[in-house]
Amino acid sequence: MNRMPSVETTVESDAIAVERTLAGDRDAFRVLVERHSRNVYRLAYRMTGNQHDAEEVVQEAFLRAYQKLSQFASRANFGTWVYRIAANYAIDRMRQKKSEDSNRALPARQTEDGVEMDLMSTVPDGAPSPERLAQSGQLATQMRRALSQLTPAERTAFVMRHWGGSGIEEIADALKSSTSAAKNTVFRSVQKLRKALEPFVEKRGQARAMGTEL
Repeated sequence: MNRMPSVETTVESDAIAVERTLAGDRDAFRVLVERHSRNVYRLAYRMTGNQHDAEEVVQEAFLRAYQKLSQFASRANFGTWVYRIAANYAIDRMRQKKSEDSNRALPARQTEDGVEMDLMSTVPDGAPSPERLAQSGQLATQMRRALSQLTPAERTAFVMRHWGGSGIEEIADALKSSTSAAKNTVFRSVQKLRKALEPFVEKRGQARAMGTEL
């Protein structure tokens, strides 16, 4: 039976591909792009909220990674490195387009790793189940609205922490801030989302208790 490659195997394979790229083998870098582009795109899409900007972030992230590949020599994880580069570029892009993005709703992603499922893990205990709430179009609309109201830094911190599983130090590096400031940004983003969702969650909870929930 085939097994998924371990993290150690992937890191070692990446290190070999980096060495070959630095030695002049461009095909080796294509392996790195194919291996990590999906995760980078997922991050970029969730941060920017649209396919066009996400694709640009991915292209720019790998271009910058290629140009600065010699700086990666002492690093242990290429995936984490290019992920951070993408986050940095996405932040810059969101800030430049802040006025446009403020009026753009983030698309819904009704999958197990999407907006509805992940955000509902932040609601207080006793609320309706995430599975049922994820199916609500009204909730999805409220989530998109709440996400669009976060600042670029807050959205980045939330995406990296709760969707990307990044550590505080990685988030601080992407935000160009201290670890304590990064922690505060993560906390603030979660609190804003909870506050935005709370009225709807309470309404659904009351309806369920009364037996009038649809």
